[in-house]
Amino acid sequence: MKNFDRLAGEFVELTGKPLDEYQLAGLQRHANLLAEWNQKISLTSITDPDEIRIKHFLDSLSCELALSGRQIGSMIDVGTGGGFPGLPLRLLHPQAALTLADSVAKKTAFLSLVVQELGLEGVKIFTGRAEELGQMPEHREQYDLALARAVAGLPVLVEYLLPLVRVGGVMLAQKGNTALKELAEAETAITTLGGKALLPIELTLPGLPEPRYLLLIEKTAPTPSNYPRRVGIPTKRPLV
Repeated sequence: MKNFDRLAGEFVELTGKPLDEYQLAGLQRHANLLAEWNQKISLTSITDPDEIRIKHFLDSLSCELALSGRQIGSMIDVGTGGGFPGLPLRLLHPQAALTLADSVAKKTAFLSLVVQELGLEGVKIFTGRAEELGQMPEHREQYDLALARAVAGLPVLVEYLLPLVRVGGVMLAQKGNTALKELAEAETAITTLGGKALLPIELTLPGLPEPRYLLLIEKTAPTPSNYPRRVGIPTKRPLV
């Protein structure tokens, strides 16, 4: 993919950290596979190489601004689609076990191929709904970090992610200019599910006029056993 080598400089400018050759090669291979597969199945509506670099890869890597200094032994990316933000972050944290979850089987088939092509160990793929994951003993309150991008409004997202996070871990939601409004709307969900909102992190990406926000919610108490509710209910009746 053309112009992808610019990603290394953009990442340094954003975070002050370098990408090594292994990380950059993995990101490049992921991008190439995304472009190839997107011609066969709908993985992303973004097709311009520069937009893919910024809106998918650099946007995913920007999560590192919220993770510096945190011990991330395990993480889960819910509604990951083409592998964002989970796979780029896994290249930054090779010691972390990663679960990629999506309800669309064609997307998880693509993710399996990417994981194989990149030779990544300790990465699991789950095809199914977040509500199901949150009630499964092997996933419930098992992760240091739960992530999501454009999956749902924050009150719904909190119900998807916080049940997956161990006490002391965090959930991280990537949001645009509605972030602060959504954070206020999610206050009831955060408190009910055992979380505490931390200060939002604002950032800008090259060529994008509107700010992006990283919303971190720390898990301070166990999530009540009746959450997440059954499939579809969090969306129909958000905790607001």
